[in-house]
Order: sequence, then C-alpha cells, then structure tokens
Amino acid sequence: MSEDLVFGLYIFALATFVGYQVIARVPPLLHTPLMSGTNAISGISLVGSLVAAGAKHDLISSVLGFVAVTAATINVVGGFMITDRMLRMFKKGPTPKDSRKGAKA
Repeated sequence: MSEDLVFGLYIFALATFVGYQVIARVPPLLHTPLMSGTNAISGISLVGSLVAAGAKHDLISSVLGFVAVTAATINVVGGFMITDRMLRMFKKGPTPKDSRKGAKA
C-alpha cells in the first residue's frame, strides 16, 4: 500500500472514533439543535454535489454527481422531517377541559 492510502485510512479511522465519542456524549436535550446543525452541513454537501454534477468532465462524473445530488437531497429532506417531528413532540398540546367546570355544585 502507498503511504498516502495508509495515512488516509488512519485519518478516517481516527475521525470515526472521535465522531462516535462526541455524538455518544451529547445529552438528549441537545439532540434537536445538533440535528439542525447536521442539516446545515448536509445542505453544504448538496451544493458541492450540484457543482460536481454540473462540471461536465465526462459521463461517469456526471452520473456520480447525479447520485450524490439524489443522496444529499434525501438526507436534507429526511433530516428536516425528523427535526420537525422531534420539535412537535415538545409542543404542549391542548389542555384537557376541566370536567368540574360544567358540573353543578
């Protein structure tokens, strides 16, 4: 193996380990803001994949760019749907009507 490949695999493994440790220690109260930040990062990857798809270098790069745009779009839309669902869980619903209110004393 070349040194660049070994170095790249080392960085990938280290980033995976550090990312897991960071996410595992996030308290549940911060999951929604973290999800919103992740959606913003996914939006940036969507812009990058649009640039890659529109570069028109050759057929394979256009096809891979299209696949990247599709995957990034699904990721962004799904992330916002999940965030919206999480936020709806924290909204207070209508309070139940007091049954004694209409009762005669």
